[in-house]
Amino acid sequence: MPTEVILPKVDMDMATGQISRWFAEEGAHVKKGDVLFEIETDKAAMEIDAPASGVLRDVTGKEGVDIPVGAPVAWIYADDEVYGAKQDAAPISPLVGEMSTKSTEGGAVPPTLHSVTPPSALPGISPTRGEIGQSPSGARATPLARRLAREAGLALASIIGTGPHGRVVKADVDAAIAGGGAKAAPAAKAPVAASAPAVKAMSDDQVLKLFEQGSYELVPHDNMRKTIARRLVEAKSTIPHFYLTLDCELDALLALRTQINAAAPMKKTDKGEAPAYKLSVNDMVIKAMALALKAVPDANASWTESAMVKHKHADVGVAVSIPGGLITPIIRHADEKTLSTISNEMKDLASRARSRKLKPEEYQGGTTAVSNLGMFGIKDFAAVINPPHATILAVGAGEERAVVKNGEIKIATVMSVTLSTDHRAVDGALGAELLVAFKRLIENPMGMLV
Repeated sequence: MPTEVILPKVDMDMATGQISRWFAEEGAHVKKGDVLFEIETDKAAMEIDAPASGVLRDVTGKEGVDIPVGAPVAWIYADDEVYGAKQDAAPISPLVGEMSTKSTEGGAVPPTLHSVTPPSALPGISPTRGEIGQSPSGARATPLARRLAREAGLALASIIGTGPHGRVVKADVDAAIAGGGAKAAPAAKAPVAASAPAVKAMSDDQVLKLFEQGSYELVPHDNMRKTIARRLVEAKSTIPHFYLTLDCELDALLALRTQINAAAPMKKTDKGEAPAYKLSVNDMVIKAMALALKAVPDANASWTESAMVKHKHADVGVAVSIPGGLITPIIRHADEKTLSTISNEMKDLASRARSRKLKPEEYQGGTTAVSNLGMFGIKDFAAVINPPHATILAVGAGEERAVVKNGEIKIATVMSVTLSTDHRAVDGALGAELLVAFKRLIENPMGMLV
């Protein structure tokens, strides 16, 4: 029997993915472990290996097209196996946690069940048992079909599935919509106090009608932009943000940074000798934020409905701009690492982020984040919290300003920072205590070396 190759789940909240590139063509002979294709998720590009050796047949997964997780994209026939009609897809196992991109012999690429649940980029969006297999109504459906049915108000149980093993697929939902399928029963309404109606966003047609035909072009959203939009809406609508801003003097930090960089030993590289490290101001901001969280441990937390999650380590995510969006690779245990280690690790993560080569565990989770727009000359701004974090620090540019010291006007290099805080987890006084601890470390940077 041929081995089915499916689109695996390589990200925590991945429902669909796109094959950005096939490395083997229809009819090619492949070996187990060879790279078959590359998946483009909202955050990274990952290479997927062949689950078996043989001849690649019936390549149905097209490049650049959204494909539901678990859907078959090709089959591999053993060398001695007669090629015939395409096989029915095997049942897709429900996923719990993260799926490995490796496979076992003689079957579809399976999900790997981990005993430790990896950190999620957003609370409540991790895949749960039955997400791929069955809906709560008992009907089997792909994630895309389930979403379309929900948006159309259709009951999945009323739709006849034509996919493998009766699974409801997108075409089934489209047909049901066209034929006026059975609507889902409305949920019982609990008596609530009168509230203002939800604000509905303008439709695409309403937006486009405001502009003259031919005065614009439409660029379809890619997976990354869709995910960024969804998470920002969720974050701003579900997290009660409040903001704290203060100024930090940088002169002592800049002097120490110059001294540390000057003392860096030289090492041999492909391009000749180069310093073993080169600290940036952002590297020192990361370290200061991590140490501030250790000094104010109650602020190193995440909110859940049942309990407050108090973190034992300071894992700092750092916003990195990449083509089409941004990503936040994480410096784990930043409070325990030296400045040179943080600097070199951050350079490596940023480089691989821009080429979309990060592993999911390198950008998922974290306990706080830093977003720095100072290199663009931005004086100050407020960042949006990235769940499950309870805080994010927005860093502005360092600039010379007039300050008053002992009744005299002096010139100092000053940087404005704004802490965005989840008020459910961190109250105003606690957030202020955290920001004051950060300011103390920035203005007395020798404290980061001991």
